[in-house]
Amino acid sequence: MYRPSEPEGQRLRLETRFERPRSRGGSLLDLLPDRPEPSTIPAPIVARSQGIADPVPSRVSDYFPGLPLLGSIGIDHIVAWLRDGFRWIVLALFVCVAGALGYAMTATPRYTVYTDIVVDPANLNVVSDDVFMSNPQRDAQLLEVESKLRTLTSRNVLERVISKLRLTEDPEYKPTPLSALMALFSSQHAKAGKELAAMRALSERVEARREERSFVVVLKVWSEAPDKAVTLADAMVDAFEAELFQSAAESAGRVAENLNARLDQLRRSVTEAEKKVEDFRRANGLLSANGELVSNQLSGELNTQVLEAQQRFIQAETRYKQMSAAIAQGQTASASVFESADMTNLRQQFNTVQQQIGAMQLTYGERHPRLAAARSERTTLEAAINQEARRIAERAKADFDRERSSLDALRVKANDERSNVFTDNDAQVHLRDLERDARTKAAVYETHLARAQQITERQQIDTTNIRVISRALPPESRSWPPRTVILLIGGAVAGLGIGVTLALGLGLWRYLRAQQRATA
Repeated sequence: MYRPSEPEGQRLRLETRFERPRSRGGSLLDLLPDRPEPSTIPAPIVARSQGIADPVPSRVSDYFPGLPLLGSIGIDHIVAWLRDGFRWIVLALFVCVAGALGYAMTATPRYTVYTDIVVDPANLNVVSDDVFMSNPQRDAQLLEVESKLRTLTSRNVLERVISKLRLTEDPEYKPTPLSALMALFSSQHAKAGKELAAMRALSERVEARREERSFVVVLKVWSEAPDKAVTLADAMVDAFEAELFQSAAESAGRVAENLNARLDQLRRSVTEAEKKVEDFRRANGLLSANGELVSNQLSGELNTQVLEAQQRFIQAETRYKQMSAAIAQGQTASASVFESADMTNLRQQFNTVQQQIGAMQLTYGERHPRLAAARSERTTLEAAINQEARRIAERAKADFDRERSSLDALRVKANDERSNVFTDNDAQVHLRDLERDARTKAAVYETHLARAQQITERQQIDTTNIRVISRALPPESRSWPPRTVILLIGGAVAGLGIGVTLALGLGLWRYLRAQQRATA
């Protein structure tokens, strides 16, 4: 067909090239390209015969003979093809709209709910020296949040939800027909197959992601019923918190278990160290009272007694020497060192007689019989005073000897005890070493014991800082499939596109075939 936009020469060349006598009957051989005439030998063959290098093909039509025919297609061809294929367009449109309507009526609806959770990487600081340390670096915090995000959709959390909501008995989570058929031949694993099918179905309905530049995690859950979707979302959050708590409790439990295992060894070590201290103390007689060795206390007390005995000895010696001097000088009557009741009485009598003698001398004279009797009485009193003085001196001598003997005995004991103190002090050096070892081991044991008890109590405390800032709410409409009107519009557009494509494809195929037959 002639088109004004084509040059006249090009149209004539195409008509000349494809001009061929037609045969009445059609054949597949008509579709084969004609044998090139001598004048139409390709340029590469001519060049090769003349000894010239093969030129690079400059036209794609050398490899695709039917491609030049596409240039002769006009708008009227396309309109004619669409008119001829109108029934295909209508059929495709009807099929797609019917398919969309059928899908809208039979597709399982999905109701999606969203839950916003703040996963704070810093746990609650319940105790000052917790088992878990918080890293202030932001990258480490993001990694911790991502780890907890992975925990939110882990199998442990899904198993908790399945067990809590009994999803194995829910028809929505029933196994596929193939899985159910396989379960018939393995009845012992039927329950495991149901749980695995429920877990796979639930994992497809759960999705979690972290918001950019925040610690907020968005949990997406869908189900066939709005209320069930909300229930699943709440169960997922509860299972997530329980899993984090159980994970922390198990970690603390492992630490406590290791500490308790270590405590047995530390307890035996402390017992052995304290036993060594007591055995060494008993073997060396290192008795202690109030934190001090008894030998040191006894030595101190003996030294005190020696000092007191020495003072008493000095006093007794001085008293005895004074008495001896008074007796030697005949001053027993006037010496104050002689003190006793009899001496006092005798002195009083002696003074009375002495006064009487003085009075009689003035009254009667020297030869008066009464004066002589008084003098005789004075002599008797003097003898009694001297005898009493000697008796007191003998008693002082006995006290002096006793104090000296006591002092000597105490000095001997003090010297002996002093040697024992030196020996005990040498032994106490090794005892102190043993006591330090025992105290160190006891301190380590007490520290581990307190830490183990603290960690054991820590297992009962939930320190995970997880907060739900937006609870799941029942959705107003389903998230999939879209509304029926949208599906119908989409089906109509898809059917129209498929029908137009099919009509144009059939028309192009017929046109090319007709052109090739015309040039045959």
